Amino acid sequence: MFAVGNALFPPKAEIKRIYIMNRTVTIIGFPMDLGAGRRGVDMGPSALRIADIGDKLTQLGYTVVDEGDVPVRTQEVQTIHDAKLKYLPEITVSCARLAIATKAALDNGSFPLILGGDHSMSIGSIAGVAAHCREKGKRLGVMWIDAHADMNTPQTTPSGNIHGMPLSVSMGIGDEHLVNLMDFAPKVEPKNVALIAIRSVDPGEKVLIKELGVMAFPMPEIDKLGVYSIMENVLHTLKNNVDHLHVSFDLDSVDPTVAEGVGTPVPGGLSYRETHLIMEMIAEAGIMGSLEVAEVNPILDDKNSSARFAAEVVASTMGKHIL
Repeated sequence: MFAVGNALFPPKAEIKRIYIMNRTVTIIGFPMDLGAGRRGVDMGPSALRIADIGDKLTQLGYTVVDEGDVPVRTQEVQTIHDAKLKYLPEITVSCARLAIATKAALDNGSFPLILGGDHSMSIGSIAGVAAHCREKGKRLGVMWIDAHADMNTPQTTPSGNIHGMPLSVSMGIGDEHLVNLMDFAPKVEPKNVALIAIRSVDPGEKVLIKELGVMAFPMPEIDKLGVYSIMENVLHTLKNNVDHLHVSFDLDSVDPTVAEGVGTPVPGGLSYRETHLIMEMIAEAGIMGSLEVAEVNPILDDKNSSARFAAEVVASTMGKHIL
């Protein structure tokens, strides 16, 4: 042991680092902006690729296979049939395609990295992960790192934007077309969901969070208790309860002064180091089996700086460390 002040730490040789066991990563792009209120996030996958996200993973020793993008029809060739569920038919079809692609990657022994796209993508990605886990007898957990809870329903939504509904859908609550994707529901049990860094929560979402008993850590809790303490407890709970952790990282969880290229920025978010620490701790926990990045909007960015930051965050989640 060695001492720093009054604290004792193990020698560096004794510090265990456990990252992704599978060394093959399948990148799946999901250029969707149908679920959002602002245009631009459909270019998120391209922005992340331009930020060399694949090369960063290759440098960490992964074999990277880029499957390209799931096809999504744009807003210009569609009409809104239900103001409470905007673009529902195309979102349902596109998320079904994403679910199939995500499940296929896992079934083939690869680690799926899904690049979005607005957060309605999670309806598809979580459905695919859940279908794989169901077949393999694994318990699924979801860590939702986001400024928003994304737990609205058609009855509670103030906007009709489906990117505000994916987490409730994944827990079996919402429109039946979305809830029953892959022909089963729910995809994840509420007790195995953790919300991190939320700070913009609608009234109906507050009620649902309490009713379902979802683990929720808004920014005031992070301010009071600190990121390390919260993540240590959350990861300890999840490691005891799940076999596969899906991490959904929405770039708007980060403070706009760090990453401005997002469609729905909310002040008072995670700092640069808080974000990386969260991801480093997830990597060291060794239970992450899939990852997605949502809501990167290069139209609102400055020289792709937010996408470059997101790519570095992904590298931290996949095991990059300073020493």
